Amino acid sequence: MPQVIPNIGFNHEKTAQAELELVPLSRLYSESNIDHDPQLPHRVSFFLILFIEQGSGTHMVDFEDYPFSQGSVLFIQREQVHAFDFSNKPQGTAVLFTQAFLDSVHANMKLPNYTPTHLNKAHSALLSLNESHQDRTQSLLQQITMELNQPESDPLIVMYLFSALALILHRLRPEVKQDALSLQQNIKFARYFELLQNNYLRVRDANWYANQINTTYKTLNQVCKVATGLTAKQIIDSFTVLEMKRQLVVTNITSQKMASDFGFEDASNFVKYFKNHTQMTPSEFQKKYSKPSLSE
Repeated sequence: MPQVIPNIGFNHEKTAQAELELVPLSRLYSESNIDHDPQLPHRVSFFLILFIEQGSGTHMVDFEDYPFSQGSVLFIQREQVHAFDFSNKPQGTAVLFTQAFLDSVHANMKLPNYTPTHLNKAHSALLSLNESHQDRTQSLLQQITMELNQPESDPLIVMYLFSALALILHRLRPEVKQDALSLQQNIKFARYFELLQNNYLRVRDANWYANQINTTYKTLNQVCKVATGLTAKQIIDSFTVLEMKRQLVVTNITSQKMASDFGFEDASNFVKYFKNHTQMTPSEFQKKYSKPSLSE
């Protein structure tokens, strides 16, 4: 039977800040009490940034493989499926944080917006730092760790340090353009994406979403292009196909059931839609990512 991908939530009991945790990568492959294998695909309900200090390997994010080495930074958004590669025992730090933590930082100071740029195929989850930038980010990570470990840790200090770290990383990723959005555009895009997340199973018409947020299709398209480089319709298709991929592997669902869940008239139409966007049939994709490990 294919292996089901686990859904991993944030452990609020492990950190004094409750919504932010810094974890040495070595802990993930040395501790025996972890309830899932980090090297197998798993879905996270929080944000994750990986800083690689030593070693190399390949990290899978939403079924795309990213080769990493010293100085690499990997960005995983909440609800993405990913898998670690510990074959060469890489050294580094995993920064875990929740949407609630981001909301707190946004309310108190400047922070880049976390829009779904990963839906664009041109997006890369990987960033390579030069030696100078490695030193700066490592210093900030150490300062965050020190503050978190203080008996009377100050949340504002942690937020300021995290904000500095996020802004530095954001500046090094020129393909991330969401800061070009005005406040009103950002609100409009956030509302659109929230609607999409709640209605993608039954509505894939961009005009419907535009009407729901009291704007025109043309305006919605412009906002989407600035935020992600994609049109409103392309975002719908990218998000829908990504959810199809995740569900095919996470739940081991059949094509017939998927067709019904996603509002297709029959399984053949669903298979045609999926193959048109992925060049694979659902069963081929399911078979590829339901192996005991990605390296086999």
